[in-house]
Amino acid sequence: MERVRRFFSVARAKEMSILAVMKRIIRNIISSLVLVGFCITPLNRATADDSRELTAFQLIKEGNRHVGEDAKDKVVQIRSEKSIGSLTPIIWYVVYYDPDATAKATQVKFGAGVKLEVKRPSRVFELAGSTHLPLDKEKLKTDSDKALQIALAEPLLKNVKILASRLTLERWENMPVWKVRLWAAKLRNPKKDVDIGEVFIAAENGKVVKNDLHIDRID
Repeated sequence: MERVRRFFSVARAKEMSILAVMKRIIRNIISSLVLVGFCITPLNRATADDSRELTAFQLIKEGNRHVGEDAKDKVVQIRSEKSIGSLTPIIWYVVYYDPDATAKATQVKFGAGVKLEVKRPSRVFELAGSTHLPLDKEKLKTDSDKALQIALAEPLLKNVKILASRLTLERWENMPVWKVRLWAAKLRNPKKDVDIGEVFIAAENGKVVKNDLHIDRID
């Protein structure tokens, strides 16, 4: 009988020892996972910060890496596609004056700040006037993000929900101008948007030089 008691005592002691070891292992695993989580979080934040959209003027510098020496910084036009799911466009085209190209232009397409395509577009009609010539670099002082902010601050848009935008920087009345086209939510169906026109902003000083908005279209 005594041997049986000793046997069960030893077995119980071993069981308690195994449970203690298992608890210690589980505790160590949890601590390790928490530590890994803290290490990964800053990395994810850094990655998110690095992936912020580049402005139009920042894309000029990126585009310089993909054009010839004679075309660098000689910007003729910058334009975006209509933004999707955000007010800031992610697809951009930077057109450079390229004296070696047939139509005197080289275009670099970007998507979320990454170069997607380089080609020499057929801008034949532009050759007839001065629109194929580079914009005055000294007058390019208002970047795309600032131009969008200025357009959205127009008093007419105070009670209008803007859903999307499209920006174009080009020569207008012999000066570089941002043309900011906006889309707003319709009153009767807020899930649908409608083109409400453009705001023209001088790239040199950020002043609105023309307001061509039609908010009556949201009705």
